[in-house]
Parts: sequence; C-alpha cells; structure tokens
Amino acid sequence: MAAKNNALGDYLRSRREQIRPEDVGLLGGSRRRVAGLRREELALLAGISSDYYLRLEQGRDKNPSAQVLEALARALQLDIKGTEYLHQLAGQTGTHWEQGDLEEAVDGLDELIDQFPMPAIVANRYQDVLAANAVARALAPAFEPGENFLRWRLLEPAARDFFVDWDEATDIAVSGLREVAGSYPDDPWLRQMIDELSSASERFRELWARADVGYRPGITHVRHPRVGELYLHRNRLHVPHSGGQHVITFRADPGSASERALEELRSG
Repeated sequence: MAAKNNALGDYLRSRREQIRPEDVGLLGGSRRRVAGLRREELALLAGISSDYYLRLEQGRDKNPSAQVLEALARALQLDIKGTEYLHQLAGQTGTHWEQGDLEEAVDGLDELIDQFPMPAIVANRYQDVLAANAVARALAPAFEPGENFLRWRLLEPAARDFFVDWDEATDIAVSGLREVAGSYPDDPWLRQMIDELSSASERFRELWARADVGYRPGITHVRHPRVGELYLHRNRLHVPHSGGQHVITFRADPGSASERALEELRSG
C-alpha cells in the first residue's frame, strides 16, 4: 500500500511509466500491460532489488542513499534538473553526479554568454569550463572549454604571469572551493580534487589550512601578452537546479583602458 505524502515514490512511478522498454534495450511489444517499465525492470537497470525499489515507490522506505539515487537517475534517464529534484525529494541538498555527467551547460547558457560583450564562462562545481565566449577564450587559456581553471590557476606556471596578484587569485579560488565542498560533503570527485591539489600544490595546502570560505566578487588584475594589463570586475551567477553550474563574467569600467583592451581582443 502506498504511503500518503509520497512525493518521492510518485515521482519515481511517473518517470518509470515514461520510459519505453526499447529506450533501455528491452523488448517492448503490444502484450505489455503496463505503461513504461515494470518495477522489476527498473530495479534491474539500477542494480537494486525489486523489493527495495517497491518499498521506495510505495513510500515505505524514504531514505535511499546517494548512490541509489544516482543509479535510479541513470536508469530513468533523468537530466540534470530531474536528478537534482530526485535528490531534493529524498531530503538530500547536494546531488552527487559522477564527473563527466555535467558535460554541457544547462538551459542554453553557452548560447546566452555568446551574446555578452564581456568575457563570460559557464563552469560546473568542479570548476571545469563547460562553455566560454570568444572574448573569454582570447583572454586566457584557462577559459578554454574542458579546462579546469582551478587546477590551471594553482598549477600552471602561466597563471603566475596572467594574474598580477597571483596570491589573491589563488586565495579567492580556494575559498570558493571550500564553500562548494561544504555544500557537497560526500562528493567523491571533490574529495579527489582536494587530495590531488594537496599533493601537487604547497600554495593549496597553505590556503586550505586557513579554512576561509566563500567566493568573493571584486576586481581581478590580469596581464595579457598582447593587450597588456586589465582591471576586470568579476561576478558569479548561480544557476538554480543545475548541480552547481554557474556563470562568471569579467567586466571592464566603461571608457577605461581595460574596456579598450577587451574590444581589441573581441576584434581579433
């Protein structure tokens, strides 16, 4: 018997009924009596017992682990927002996708930032660059899609030339990472990144030990090999229900030398 106020189970059932068997490599056919997948089929795809899945759908078990939720999200072919919602229904504030699942910017953000006149990127919570407009890519190699600009900032020698105040730039980056780590304490990829940077960077170890928390907007002073020094206002905009994706922009003061330098980068 289904429990009352069973939002998690209702969502699982609704999504299960929308998956066609042939979408997941199963035989369909006209003799099936149920819409979508059978419960036991979904349980098999998710790697859990059919009895346990039945308890989840009926609301008799409302505390699945993050790993079970991840497996169900994959089996149900949920997108980023659907996966986030599934975790929220189970009472978990932080989703735990495997790295690589966030390969695309959500909601057409890659196309949106192409309309921005200032450098702009879309990144995930691991600081992997998912998208960057042309002027951002011209500004620094760190902003190439596929680059991790936290690792680049800490480990690449070129970062010390690019950031005029490298100490401040790394301080801001690590404080932001600690904020993210607090929101996703069980994320294995974040733990792996922290371990990797701790081993590779003395500067990271120093900053991590300080335990400063939180991204700070402000002015970034950079040095470009072609257009010289720029003073850019940095801002970060969170994207709701995206698992930690955000947009970062770098804006110059109107009429400034930095604005003229950005215009030169835009013109190629």
